[in-house]
Amino acid sequence: MTATPDSRAFAIREIPFSRQGSWFNISSVTAQHSQAEDLHLVSHQNGMHAVLRFVPLDPSSGARARTAWTATPAMLAWEGDAGRIALVYESADTVRLRGDMLDLAITPADQELTPFTGTYFYRDPVDGSYHFTSYETGRRYRVTPLGGAVATAEGLEGLAGADRRLVLSGPRGWEAVVEEIDSARQPYAARGDFAAAAAAHAGAFRDFADAVAPLPAGEAPAAELAAYVLWSATTRPAGLLRRPAVLMSKHWMDKVWSWDHCFNALALARGLPDLAWDQFQIPFDHQDESGALPDSVTHSEILFNFVKPPIHGWALRRLRERLPRQPESAELRETYRRLGRWTDFWLRARTAPGLRLPHYQHGNDSGWDNATTFDGRRVLITADLAAFLVLQLAELAELAKDLGESDAAERHLGTADAVQDALLEELWSDGRFGSRSPHSGEVSTSRSLLDLMPIVLGERLPREVADRLAERIAEHLTPHGLATEHTGSPHYLSDGYWRGPIWAPATVLVEDGLRRAGHTALADEIGRRFLRLCETSGFAENFDALTGEGLRDRAYTWTASSYLLLADGQHSRSAASGPR
Repeated sequence: MTATPDSRAFAIREIPFSRQGSWFNISSVTAQHSQAEDLHLVSHQNGMHAVLRFVPLDPSSGARARTAWTATPAMLAWEGDAGRIALVYESADTVRLRGDMLDLAITPADQELTPFTGTYFYRDPVDGSYHFTSYETGRRYRVTPLGGAVATAEGLEGLAGADRRLVLSGPRGWEAVVEEIDSARQPYAARGDFAAAAAAHAGAFRDFADAVAPLPAGEAPAAELAAYVLWSATTRPAGLLRRPAVLMSKHWMDKVWSWDHCFNALALARGLPDLAWDQFQIPFDHQDESGALPDSVTHSEILFNFVKPPIHGWALRRLRERLPRQPESAELRETYRRLGRWTDFWLRARTAPGLRLPHYQHGNDSGWDNATTFDGRRVLITADLAAFLVLQLAELAELAKDLGESDAAERHLGTADAVQDALLEELWSDGRFGSRSPHSGEVSTSRSLLDLMPIVLGERLPREVADRLAERIAEHLTPHGLATEHTGSPHYLSDGYWRGPIWAPATVLVEDGLRRAGHTALADEIGRRFLRLCETSGFAENFDALTGEGLRDRAYTWTASSYLLLADGQHSRSAASGPR
């Protein structure tokens, strides 16, 4: 995806059409790395499921019409030579459709219906609406034709492989509404005409964008699109998610992972502080008895088979700096308690007897799933983990001070110093950080950027350590950004997940640490290259470090948030320095 002169337009094949609060989107992406010929209604309740397929038809022949898709944050359209179909959100669970000189067939995404899978189709005798009932999502999709629409149904109440479809048409145009509902709802009553729905949809996005991306377009040309990626991926509370949640994507990465959420919280903090605070707290709502955070949370699933790194102290410090107002004392005290339990998890459940530093049980715990740091061993004491824990303990000390608990503050700082001392004494050698097996004590090194992440300690690092880390980080810098595996490594892979591609969170963490360690020129250059990368290649999950090509999921919220964070920082520094 390339940012176009009209920054409002985007490629629907890369970014789904949706809106804040909705649990479904319209997209041709129907599964991981799977592009369909037609646009589908894709729900994220009970997982990612393509439910309905939309096929534009030629009114004269009934055959598929040749159309092109156009999408902006305000409206999605099928554009044909002679006609047009437009779609807008009327509310989070309702879309309005309007057709002119084109008909539309709505069918189940999968025509096969079994006792346990598929979509059942029937007409409701109460109001005459048409219902597609999905086993996979556990929801109903009600289609109500509006004035001027002619609805032709096939396969009503059919089973097995019966051909089920609803065709909407009208000689002078037609309109209809599609709703995602739980079980039953009053018959649809229009809240206004199509134009009013379109205006309300556009206005809702405009308000969001103005709040989270108030940057001059010339400085951050992709800021509005980044705001749309965040807005469209936000869901209302439902299922296991008790708060409004920014999913990592409304493609297949439709979860909240327990470190991704931190970057979204930071990007939202200045303009939408309540939504930002909710993002930070989501994983803590599901903290277990040991203090561990889940690996991920989504509508109907919580996973604890792995965890994620304790970057939450780092994130909370920056979140509190960015919030226009501080949380009330009771909320701050509860956050202090939660963060303390998460810290104790690492100090107790993940620190072996007699050892001074905690360990990961797998690369997945680090967030850098397959990084070469873990090639020799998966259960490993790593430098990044210790560094993050130092920052978390330091933030606990700040919280304790704010809450009037000076003794606790001194205790947290003492533990932070002890962990940092162990980090430098046990893992720093010959100008580099290594990793250590908690079983054998054997030390290993790699050419992964992960081994350089202690730069996040910033001003806490001894000068000679910070300088050497900065030198090595600079060796990872390509024309597009920071490669997660050194490009000269024999293990480098262009699309190797954490074995080469550029990632947003690593970029933000390194940029911040370098800046606080005094290496501002390198931090500035890393930020500039990442901004340019997103403006050229969009908000992909990660990027080819040598070509800049977007990889994997192409509508990833932490990438969009990282763009907004870095752009905001660049703008603030420029404003502070005054005119040149």
